[in-house]
Amino acid sequence: MTVHSDIDFHGLPALAMQSPDGARVIITLHGAHVVSWCTPDGQERLYLSERSEFSDGKAIRGGIPLVFPQFSTYGDLPRHGFARNVSWQLEQRHTSSEFVGATLCLTDSPQTRALWPHAFRAELTVSIARNRLDIEFSVSNTGTAPFTFTAALHTYLRVAHIESTQLHGLEGCTYRDQTDSGKKRKEDQPAMEFSQETDRIYINAPAEVMLRQPDHSLTLQATQFPDLVVWNPWVERNASIADLPADGFKRMLCVEPAAIEHPIRLAPGAEWWGRQGMVAVK
Repeated sequence: MTVHSDIDFHGLPALAMQSPDGARVIITLHGAHVVSWCTPDGQERLYLSERSEFSDGKAIRGGIPLVFPQFSTYGDLPRHGFARNVSWQLEQRHTSSEFVGATLCLTDSPQTRALWPHAFRAELTVSIARNRLDIEFSVSNTGTAPFTFTAALHTYLRVAHIESTQLHGLEGCTYRDQTDSGKKRKEDQPAMEFSQETDRIYINAPAEVMLRQPDHSLTLQATQFPDLVVWNPWVERNASIADLPADGFKRMLCVEPAAIEHPIRLAPGAEWWGRQGMVAVK
């Protein structure tokens, strides 16, 4: 049975959905933020910090924050833009015999125009079925002047232990090392392993990578997101992040489809979209 229910999630209005096969997802209207994704076997696939703040105007630490219209500090806006910190509207629920999903929307307002003076409409569509989660993010220019933006799906993946985690599929790719002033380097390892702070933007990344752990794997697919961010704060950086527990870095890895290196330019009336798919292999 497919289930939709409006719930309270740590004080925030949220939508809880269950697909016919037992997969579950929770999305807060605050930030259109996916805070939980469980596959039919009951395994939680996303990391959510138990020290996260759940309040208006605050970013949630973990899950899948939506980065728009600015990645990090690549501009004059607050870090990672404003989309993750404002309320979205539920536009539509989607149900079939195999999947369940929902579309949320955000349009410009006096609040957003005070930060970013552009007219836009953004939509986030989330759907789940079996061992798969799909997210599509789209932006339309509803104004009379062009604008540019950067964006990412800042996905926090739950791992059993970061030191036994590998990320495959990036060998030969060029990346910016954000731990070293953004210097460009080339990935020379067939499998990334983690033993220190990692903060990289892979440019023109492959459409598919695989996260491997001893007991299960995730395939991550991206469409029209040309870049990929890989981030783990490790011990020292973790200690400076107030809403992460001291051992948070051990249990998460961010693998984020993104459009950063070449900002997206939208003419009046134009639309852009990007998609992320995640499949639990076992």
